Amino acid sequence: MNVHAKTLDPVFAQMSEATDRKVWEEITELSTREKVLLSLVGDVCQQTLGLPFEAHVTMAYENGLSADDLRELLRFIAYDSGYPAALSALARLVDIEREQGRPGPTGDGHPIDADGQSSPIPAPTRQAVRNLDPVFADFMDLQSRMRAGMRRLTGRERAFATMTVDVLFQTLEESFRVHVTRALKAGATPEEVRAVVRFSAQFGLTKAWRGMRALNDLFTEAGTVFA
Repeated sequence: MNVHAKTLDPVFAQMSEATDRKVWEEITELSTREKVLLSLVGDVCQQTLGLPFEAHVTMAYENGLSADDLRELLRFIAYDSGYPAALSALARLVDIEREQGRPGPTGDGHPIDADGQSSPIPAPTRQAVRNLDPVFADFMDLQSRMRAGMRRLTGRERAFATMTVDVLFQTLEESFRVHVTRALKAGATPEEVRAVVRFSAQFGLTKAWRGMRALNDLFTEAGTVFA
């Protein structure tokens, strides 16, 4: 991405390079794979599907992610980012793969339980949403159920992805609590969870600032044990 930035504006390129060093080299709590995935999440949420998305897709392939992995990521965040945003990213991904001569997906998907009744959402959260609006709760159950069978992304990666959506969309109440809790239950340490919010600062510092404040508030409640 900085190669393109240098031709557009050398000073901007210097700022971008300094920022990249800060988030890609100094945030050591996250793996390179996790950082690439979260960068793609940022692109989808902000619809930066030009040079940034192309650079991050290229990084994904260079770091061992496959076309199937990338499609699962887009499927996974579709219900948080919005289906139209994920669809736009999917269309752009296909174009990039064609332009770069990348191998396409193998078709390795996951089972979709669209007609079931269960939901992996924690029972207290599920009931709270049902108390707000039963029809909306049915929609949430459907979305959570349809992605429950995904296996290409780890539980930790899924939690980090949804946390990043929360920071970028500033949904820092109920959903953020659920996603932080999910990250901790997946084995992430509080410092690794903090690193996710720090990493999101490159996509909007003031949003990450609010995200860090919300995270600190959660960590002070009941010794980081959330409902």
